[in-house]
Amino acid sequence: MRDSILLLKNLLLSTSRHNIYKYTKDPKKKRRIVSGYIGQACLYIMLIAYSYIMCVGYGKFGLIEAAPILCALIISVLAFVFTFFKTNGYLFNFKEYDMLMSLPFKAKTVAACKFLYMYINSLPWYLSVSLAMMVGYGYYARPQFYIYIVWFVLSFVMPVIPMLIASFLGFLIARVSTGFKRKGIIQIVLTFLFVIFLFSIRFIVEDLFRNNKVEATLSDISDITGNMGNVYIPAGWFAKAITDGDFVKAILLIAVSAVLFAIVFALVGGSYRNINSALKSHAAAKKFKMRSQKQRSVINAIAFKEFKRMIGSTVYMVNGAMGVVLASLLGIIVLIIGFEKIIEFVTNGAPFDYGIVKPAIPLIAYFFIGMVATTACSPSLEGKNYWIVQSLPIKKETLYKGKILFNMYLSVPFMVFSIVCMSVSANASIIDTLLYLLLGLVLCAFSSCWGCVCGVKHMRLDWENEIEVIKQSSAVAIYMFPNMIAVLGLAFLVIYLSNMMDVRFVLLLLTAVATVLTILCYMRVMKLSK
Repeated sequence: MRDSILLLKNLLLSTSRHNIYKYTKDPKKKRRIVSGYIGQACLYIMLIAYSYIMCVGYGKFGLIEAAPILCALIISVLAFVFTFFKTNGYLFNFKEYDMLMSLPFKAKTVAACKFLYMYINSLPWYLSVSLAMMVGYGYYARPQFYIYIVWFVLSFVMPVIPMLIASFLGFLIARVSTGFKRKGIIQIVLTFLFVIFLFSIRFIVEDLFRNNKVEATLSDISDITGNMGNVYIPAGWFAKAITDGDFVKAILLIAVSAVLFAIVFALVGGSYRNINSALKSHAAAKKFKMRSQKQRSVINAIAFKEFKRMIGSTVYMVNGAMGVVLASLLGIIVLIIGFEKIIEFVTNGAPFDYGIVKPAIPLIAYFFIGMVATTACSPSLEGKNYWIVQSLPIKKETLYKGKILFNMYLSVPFMVFSIVCMSVSANASIIDTLLYLLLGLVLCAFSSCWGCVCGVKHMRLDWENEIEVIKQSSAVAIYMFPNMIAVLGLAFLVIYLSNMMDVRFVLLLLTAVATVLTILCYMRVMKLSK
């Protein structure tokens, strides 16, 4: 642990935004760091407010005793999801692997250091939830003073076990994928399958409750959370330590977390070098034949280069392509089950004409496809190799056009597929389907251009790990949150206006507005490139 902490200290110093702000002389970099802090603070405030309001709701209904286990479950889910998506970039196949492994430290020490780095980076999110719910619980439950101390201490411990589980699953996926020639593809496929399984769990559980397939004792919400504590035992320990003042359960949670940490990284350390070496190697064909090279335009060549960059990175592939995969699955599910059945399931059988939802079909597809645009992170992914891009005999306008084109290549086919499936299932007319497709294509173009504006405007080249750009950058956050909120608002607006005027006119109007916004974003990208 001493060696891991030593490595961790140096890793934090080298990547600390506060440290960079303190010593850098670049005013743009300072402004970027300040804006990043402001953006994060806004997100933390929103999360704190949501967590506290949740406790207020429990307190108003006399269910405040369920708040501790709810807090533990929320933290556990967040920790598991955050860690699972970061494992490949932080624990395996990371950029500074060669440098770290050349130091006189054991493999498990390096792996433990990277895990602790993930833990510290994500800790503010967990504490925002836990401390806000602690205040809400204290207001209604009025516990003894020492309970606050127990809650505060266990807030640091609660994320460890789900993070270890997620890390171990990521280790298993990486270990299995090393047995194949196409290691990156196998790893991507396994990760996609696991993520889709997680998405499906929500609907399976919801179906169980809707159809009364669970015991009657689960009808009350406090009983539901209590039973969840029996399923996920560490959450039950956390709740017992708070509600019953059971110090044994608190000590047990801390001890089990420490033991699991030692066991997991003893197992990971045994294969750590082999996994990273295999993931960084490439299989060579036994029978190689020289063929004529394909000629492409410069813009298409840049798009193809971006495609190769994506399939070479599990993190990039999972985050950049997850939206189009979910949109395709949605189209297939709607085609099989039926459009009205899906709407009925989502609205819990509310009595209204499901036909009024038809005009929102392209926006429903775009909600998934526009989730993340590759252009929001691809300019920053050039990283320390950006000087190579600058030295190439091509203009930056051409470079960004190629990145926009790649996002169009990625999103348009899936947008068309999803819209056609939903239109067929909803029995939409041919003219309406064509209008849906037209709006969908314009939305794909808007997503590509708006993402590129965010990616170029908030470009970050001094990253140490690609996760910092793909998942945690200001560009991705600025692109994603306004975009998703706007899509939800537009979907309700389209449904509302469709009851007041002709549906086709509403679709053409929205298409015209989206076209204007796309042109403005494209012009902004060209201006930023100069």
